[in-house]
Amino acid sequence: MSNTATGDHTADPQQFAQYRLGDTELVRGEGVRAWDSTGREYLDCVSGTFNLLLGYNHPEVIAAIRAQAGDLVFAGSSFQTGPTNRVMQQLVEISPANLTRVNLRSCGGSTANEGAVKIAQHHTGRRDVIVPFRGHVGQTLAAASFNGTTRMRAPFPHRFPGALHVPDPYCYRCFYRQTPQTCGKLCVERIEDFITYAGSGSVACVLIEPVSGVGGNVVPPPGYFQELKRFCEEREIILIFDEIQTAFGRTGEMFAADHFGVQPHMMTVSKGLTGSGLPLAAILTEERMAGWDRSLHSFTYGGHTLSAAAAVKTLEIVQRPGFLENVRASGAVLVDRLRALQKDHPVIGEVRGLGLMLGVELVKPDGGKAVEEAHAYQRALERHGVLTRVSEHGLGNVIELRPPLVLTPADAHLVADRFGEALETLG
Repeated sequence: MSNTATGDHTADPQQFAQYRLGDTELVRGEGVRAWDSTGREYLDCVSGTFNLLLGYNHPEVIAAIRAQAGDLVFAGSSFQTGPTNRVMQQLVEISPANLTRVNLRSCGGSTANEGAVKIAQHHTGRRDVIVPFRGHVGQTLAAASFNGTTRMRAPFPHRFPGALHVPDPYCYRCFYRQTPQTCGKLCVERIEDFITYAGSGSVACVLIEPVSGVGGNVVPPPGYFQELKRFCEEREIILIFDEIQTAFGRTGEMFAADHFGVQPHMMTVSKGLTGSGLPLAAILTEERMAGWDRSLHSFTYGGHTLSAAAAVKTLEIVQRPGFLENVRASGAVLVDRLRALQKDHPVIGEVRGLGLMLGVELVKPDGGKAVEEAHAYQRALERHGVLTRVSEHGLGNVIELRPPLVLTPADAHLVADRFGEALETLG
């Protein structure tokens, strides 16, 4: 029987998809809101896949895309274009001062992180990649091999070697059973033991999310990154910040590096770079890593001209007066309101985050991880018109919130109201 289309547009799409599809079909979006095929409205508190930095269909970004589409949609990597030249310049202008070079040849976060690892290995001549527990590096085979959770590595019998996983700075569930006041930054100090006894002894880089997104919105304690950078520089290890989720205002500062007051040696960015959903990623490096042969890490659709035009407009918007102030104000509303729910709902163990990158950790009465409760809460929130995710690709116990950065304080109150209403339905 032929596999050609039958023309039946009412067929169940699940019979064609190689993977399990979601049950809801979205048909329209505007700002922080999306509508499904039944006309139901949702407040999207995960920004699509954490990538709709400016929400759905930001009019200025859409206008920039349309204008560029009328001139030039795509150019090969042998050529310059106005949008790609401009976005590289903008990235250098707004990033930490030590990052002066941009590799724009990746399409997404996975390939950007892989490229950063390749640059670090090429520059140092070393091998191992240190990644914290729960760290999400990406979905390609090498990136999945580096991921800090077994679930993402287990299905694949042949994995890329060289990953060295170490305890993350997760103060709420400290690996070393310490508190920020007593630990002495053991999660940095003890990395030396892992290098000595669990790795090859040849470490190229530390690849870390400044705030662990998929891992449960883990925010390191004050001083952690200062200690980690000192540790790396004493051993000539490249410190790479994976700012795929945290860049361009998500934490209330332009970069999480700005919030923590530390300049990494390299940085990767993607997701929110184009504002409204087009694929683009970049690797930012120090000057000493310039001169890289682009053929060593170059993808057909990396540096896509149309995506770059969207990025140019997005980076202009996020630098406007008041933009970051709105992120901080709306985030403060959510944090205050969600923490107020803890008094009457002990299932909420901790509310944590920076800017509009928040996590609500759900716990059992004994303090254990309330995974089933997290899924029940997520479903209740969706019934109340709020889209969220559960950490660790659904295996965790943290409700993740990453609404578009155009969320207003008024809408933040509405989201918090619905969080409370959803909790009441769970008993």
